[in-house]
Amino acid sequence: MKKLIVAVITLFIGTTAFSQEIDLGVKAGVNFSKISDVDNLSNKTGFQAGVFAGIKFTDKVGLQADVLYSQQGAEFDFGKFDVNYVNIPIVLKYYLVQGLNVQAGPQFGFVLDDDIYDDSFGVHSVEGNAEKSDVSAVVGAGYDFPFGIRVDARYNFGFTDVLKDEKSKNNVFSLALGYSFL
Repeated sequence: MKKLIVAVITLFIGTTAFSQEIDLGVKAGVNFSKISDVDNLSNKTGFQAGVFAGIKFTDKVGLQADVLYSQQGAEFDFGKFDVNYVNIPIVLKYYLVQGLNVQAGPQFGFVLDDDIYDDSFGVHSVEGNAEKSDVSAVVGAGYDFPFGIRVDARYNFGFTDVLKDEKSKNNVFSLALGYSFL
């Protein structure tokens, strides 16, 4: 009897594991970023690129994690503030119909470099004094085409301060196009 129970459980777990869809791929896109709560800063346009891995548990629910190089920051009257991150968003995807999905989850970012470029007295840069990590929430929508193409639009709401000694948060809208190899 015990062997029969173990065999049924093993068969159930194996069937469930093979029925899940796995995605692995690459993606790239554009960022429109802003740093909130700091006067005289405007949007900065940058790009993002990286890889993603996802798993679809059922027809309606999946999970996707990305590792992305992301150019963020802001612009001001006589220059710009560049902050380059490695971002790791982990989003739960809920499929509404076929490939159309809504996404939500946390994102963890790690600063690669940060510079302030000031053009008022000639071009020069100084270190931007950014915090070394960033935590934000991600919400968005996407469409997974049946032939491997993925499109998504996301908005990131920053929870942690971008600059040391300043109340400032990242706010980033991104559009990305991806391709799944599996």
